[in-house]
Amino acid sequence: MKNIILSRLVKLLICSLAFVACGGNKQEVQPIRKNITETVFASGSIEAIDKYNLSAQTEGYLLDLFVQDGDIVSTGQLLARIDNSSTEAQAASTQQQLLLAEQNVSVNGPALKELESNIAFAEKKVAQDKLVFERYSRLIVSDAASTIQLETSKLNYENSVSNLNALKERYKIVRQQAEMSKLVLQANAKTQLNAAQFNELKALENGKVAKILKKKGDFIRKGDAIAQMANMNTLVAKLNVDENSIEKVKIGQTVHIRLNTSKDQVIEGTVLRIYPLFDEASQSYLVDVQFNSPLNFNVLGTRLEANIDISSKENVLLIPRSYLSFSETVLVKGEEEPRKVKVGIRSTEYVEILEGLSESDVLKPIKK
Repeated sequence: MKNIILSRLVKLLICSLAFVACGGNKQEVQPIRKNITETVFASGSIEAIDKYNLSAQTEGYLLDLFVQDGDIVSTGQLLARIDNSSTEAQAASTQQQLLLAEQNVSVNGPALKELESNIAFAEKKVAQDKLVFERYSRLIVSDAASTIQLETSKLNYENSVSNLNALKERYKIVRQQAEMSKLVLQANAKTQLNAAQFNELKALENGKVAKILKKKGDFIRKGDAIAQMANMNTLVAKLNVDENSIEKVKIGQTVHIRLNTSKDQVIEGTVLRIYPLFDEASQSYLVDVQFNSPLNFNVLGTRLEANIDISSKENVLLIPRSYLSFSETVLVKGEEEPRKVKVGIRSTEYVEILEGLSESDVLKPIKK
């Protein structure tokens, strides 16, 4: 019933604009002069530019799910938890190994402490063997000691020095190995800690849960999407423009949008982005339109229709678009054959006539 009333109103409007006496055949119209805006029609939907899938970085059972469809979340908020005890166990084990490695590097480390004790003993032995060697060196002068005793004491002293140097070198090597082991375990501990944190899925930024894709108890594999997230501050009308019209579309053009949920309301927007790659799925070019004011209805995926304003002219000769055939001819009252016309701008309702008609001509409707 509503469509019938709207149709009648459109017919009455056309009659009044065409200055035709509606007492006769109401379907006959005359060309009129009026301002016209050329538009490109496109369909599309409400989408968020900034959206992502909240995906699992580990596998296991979905232990907890803390949000529902439509929930508003903030950056870092815990959204879900996956049960993967093996990563937590590995992280704990690596932490224990790191504690041991840090202890081995310290002065109280067993290996280093033992070497320090051996070095201290070797230093005392060097000092003692040095004294013996020096004593025999003095006694040899007065023939109070034999050459064999002198050489033996010298050999003992040199061996003690060599042993001390070897222990000190061994201390350096053991310490370096302990430091290297500590660095490796620190890296492993960080990796394992990150892996354990993968069990918890958190929001990357402020936004809304657009759709939950898994339910509690599901087995999740690495890479599975748990939920679709969207930043509702980045909503646009994503339009599908056909290849015959895309060249006319430019960034900054005004767009008039009607949501399928409220077709009586016109929302104004501006062309924000024209994607350079042809979309194979929809067989069209994608265009983002930024809304000039906040939406009252902002459900993602809501279908819409839009008219992109391309150009405009003032005081041009117009006829209703439905009175022009696909071969660009019109039916003029009193003429048997269709008349060829030259057209200019085409809008959703009117067509500009450049040649072939005058304001005095009366047009008959094209038979369907």
